Amino acid sequence: MTQHQPTTKLAVRLNQAIRDEITGLILSRGLQSGDPLPTETELVETLGVSRNSIREALKALQALDIVEIRHGYGTYVGRLSLDPFADGLTFRALHDIGRDLRSMTEIVEVREALEGALIRRIATTIPEADLAALDDVTHRMSERAAAGETFAEEDREFHEVLYRSLDNALVTQLLRAFWDVFHRVNHRLGVTDPNPKQTVRRHRAIVTALRKHDVERAEQAMAEHFRNLDTRVAQLRST
Repeated sequence: MTQHQPTTKLAVRLNQAIRDEITGLILSRGLQSGDPLPTETELVETLGVSRNSIREALKALQALDIVEIRHGYGTYVGRLSLDPFADGLTFRALHDIGRDLRSMTEIVEVREALEGALIRRIATTIPEADLAALDDVTHRMSERAAAGETFAEEDREFHEVLYRSLDNALVTQLLRAFWDVFHRVNHRLGVTDPNPKQTVRRHRAIVTALRKHDVERAEQAMAEHFRNLDTRVAQLRST
């Protein structure tokens, strides 16, 4: 085992170096998501490494959504999403739940801190069209709750519409990642919303405060919404 350690460490460093070269190439050429990368043969010639080394580096970059390998067509710049981030957080949370709920609690705390700051930014500037869209989403939530159905997708839509006037793609991706992690873990463990109608009311309270452009009330309504998420996390203790 000890004899192979230096070789393994060298391979890891080589793989990282090749990945850095490929990402550097993407940056230097100004390639955008969906643009084709040079062929394997071209990368071998440009970087002066083996075809197998190129393939291993591309696989690692694909796992990070930096590149997309389309078999039979070539390699392209990936979507550059936060999906790998969400996958890692989901696994971490599921892994830790057997011992404690710290990971899930931390995820909710980070999301609450982010949304608490964002709600203050949009409270006095949110467009009427977005308020109307939020009314529509909460109405659909209410209908599903009354029918005894879940409304996870409507919940996701609500939080995305809430901040879309900021026109910040990273905010949207971060919130989506945190949302995905929370709901994947809950779905995996069979945890459901203990009081869907109350959840609807708390979403409506956020919209009501925003209609009045009441910054403090909007922030308070968002904090109350997160108390509901805290209750969901607490349910995990009995799983």
